[in-house]
Formats: sequence, C-alpha cells, structure tokens
Amino acid sequence: MNLAPEPETAEISSLDHDGRGVARIDGKAVFVEGALPGEQVRLRRTHRRRRHDEAVMVELLRASTDRVTPRCRHFGNCGGCSLQHLAHHAQLESKSRQVAEELERIGDVRPDTWLPPLAGPVWSYRRRARLGCKYVVAKGRVLVGFRERGSPYLADLQHCDVLVEPVGSLIAELAELIGQLSIRDRLPQIEVAAADNATVLVLRVLDPPSEADLARLREFQSRRAVELHLQPGGLDTVVPLTPPATPLYYELPGVPAGIAFAPTDFIQVNAGLNRLMIERALELLSPMAGDRALDLFCGLGNFSLPLARRVARVTGVEGDLRLVERARVNALRNGVDNAEFHAADLNVDVSKAPWARADYDLVLLDPPRAGAREVLTVVAASRPRRIVYISCHAGTLARDAGILVQQHGYKLVAAGIMDMFPHTSHVESIALFEPAGERRMTRGRT
Repeated sequence: MNLAPEPETAEISSLDHDGRGVARIDGKAVFVEGALPGEQVRLRRTHRRRRHDEAVMVELLRASTDRVTPRCRHFGNCGGCSLQHLAHHAQLESKSRQVAEELERIGDVRPDTWLPPLAGPVWSYRRRARLGCKYVVAKGRVLVGFRERGSPYLADLQHCDVLVEPVGSLIAELAELIGQLSIRDRLPQIEVAAADNATVLVLRVLDPPSEADLARLREFQSRRAVELHLQPGGLDTVVPLTPPATPLYYELPGVPAGIAFAPTDFIQVNAGLNRLMIERALELLSPMAGDRALDLFCGLGNFSLPLARRVARVTGVEGDLRLVERARVNALRNGVDNAEFHAADLNVDVSKAPWARADYDLVLLDPPRAGAREVLTVVAASRPRRIVYISCHAGTLARDAGILVQQHGYKLVAAGIMDMFPHTSHVESIALFEPAGERRMTRGRT
C-alpha cells in the first residue's frame, strides 16, 4: 500500500461525511479517525487511495475546544455512533456546513434563508433499529449490537445510550438469553420497534425454537417491559411469542388516535424530532383551508394525516403497498375522510397516473436516500405554490434542488438541517421551494 512508515503531524480542517477529520498533506486529503476540526494531530496512514488517504490518530497534540468525553464506554469501537466526542452544538454546525456545501457543489443553489437547526432528544432516542446477533465460538458467547466501526464484525456491547429504554439497558441480558437457546447460532438479528404503548423485539429465527427455548423467551418477556415476536421468514411471517400482539401506535398532534404501525414498518427513529419535523413542514407549507396537497413517499401517513386537518384534500402516494394499506387504516381510525392513498413506484414515470395529472397547491416529498429525481416533473407540472422536500441524503437533495431550480423554474427559499440521528454523521434536512417570480398556472382541477 506504500504507506508512510512514520507518523506525520497535520492540522484538521473539517469533517468528512463519515465523521472523520480531514487533513491536507501535500495537497491530498487524508481522513483521520477520531480527529476533529481545529485539532493538531500525529497520524499514521492506513490506506492509500487515488483521491484520498485514510489514517488513524496516534497522538492528539492540540485538542479542539469542542471535544468532549464520550458518554458511551463503547465509543470508538461500536459503529453506531461516530461523533460522541464532539459537542452537540458543533455536530449541528458541522451538519449544516455539509448541507450548504452539497447544495452549492452539486446543485449550484443557495437558499435565501437558512433555517435554525431542529434538534430533539439526543440520548435514548432511537426507537427503531436493527441489532446484529452472533455466537462467537472463540468467546464462547453471543454478541448483540451494532457492527464495529469500519468492520463487518459485531461490537462487544453491554449497553447502548442511544437506543430507547429499556432496550439500551438490555443488551447484555439479551446476549445472555440468546446464548442459552438451542438456536443461538441461528438467530442473526433483532429488530427494535418502540411505540408509545409498547416496545417490541422481533427475533429473526432461521430454525424453530425448541420448547425449552420458548419457555426461556416467555420468562424473559414476563420480567422485562418488552414484547417478543418471532420472524422465521419474510415480513409476513412475524408473529408474537404470546398472542395476541399489542397494536402499536405513536401519537401526533392533531391525530387523536395516533399512527398505527407493525413492528417491521418504517417509522422515523426519533419520536421527539419527528414531531418537530412535522410542525416545521406544516409551517413552511402554510396550508389554507381550500388547498389540495400531494404527499409523495407518504409511508404510514406521518405527514398526510396532520396536513389533512388543515387543507381540503390530501393525496398520499407510496411505493410499499403494505404501508399504503396502513395509511388508509390510519385515516379511518382518526376520522380523516379527506385523504386518499395510492400505491405507485415513484422511481419510474408515473405521469399518466390519474393522481399525477391532478393539480396541487402544495407538495411534500420525503424520499429515501436515492432522492426523488424521477417524480420531479410531475411535482412541478401543476406549479404548486410551495414544495417542501425532506431529505435523508444531502447529495440527492442537492441534485434534486438543482433540477427544480434550473429546469422547472423554482427558487430555493429556505433550507436547514434536522438532527434525527444525534452523535452520528447522518444528516437529515428540509427545504422549501416556491415558483421563481412566475405567475402560477393550473391545468384545471380533476
């Protein structure tokens, strides 16, 4: 690999998208694990790439004023968090800079206004997670948790400070429980799903548990405030250990019966931030009573149902039929009769769909990491007066913002970050678009 044999001294200027410090040595970027902006470090290169090198910090010569002591004893080994050593306000500043840089570099756009960062709970916030399970022969026991940083192996966790309670405190006990099962080497993962009324752990089982296994699982469930489910195959095979299953839901303002969901459904991982995000989205949309709104990638109705309380009609579209059916049920349970939901693959041309040919005053998008490029033509076709784009990937937001601005005649009015995953490098953001000085035209109501 031609690596430098001796440690080198460098100044750290910024963070990369994985939370590593960035130094420049002889004009080449070097990504340094554990280093923070403003620090001087001694580093040793571990990998040489064409465009950058990778390194580890061997000595901290000058610490950043934003460096803090990580709360979790597993920090540095566990890959679940990468920024616990950086003060939270500095995490927000770093994520804001990342979004601004991506918007300019990829989309060639800048917002007229930067919104203040949205932040909710920063500890015990993660209500949805997938934990790995592995029986390690060399250790003679089971490991439960996230993967090691930069490694395919599971970290040896005893506790997790970002998982909701009681799950965060049950890591070691879960590992011991699974280690007592006859199928200890046939249980590869645990899905965490915490609702407002129950916490569910879905155990993926590749072989059927024995009667003794089931007895141990039932005893654990009776002692701990969790509900165990078993998943022997696909998503449709999930069953409660002891029927009936508790109907799961989470509460939202203006949605009196809450949002019902299944343990394996997608929900926003941070409940407190989710509520703040919905409030901000509604504020930016500024809905009026006679408006028609389109909610793309609508999922369970997380945005659709609060929005339906403020407009004449909401149309939600989602690619996962199971979630569409769940959104319809959620509308019924909350007495919402002005929302309709459709299943459609939004990564292909949907322009001929009846819902896509209607006019909308407001559009909200919440796409996955791949973004919403394929559906932007439909979004812009009726010239909605406001588009709110919620993003979990700064690069695809920047790309799509550039398309809306440069191809469809919109302007980027405002943008800001939302800290859905504190102590990680993951960035969520929100952006508002409006027609750029054009008179809004409609195709006629359908």
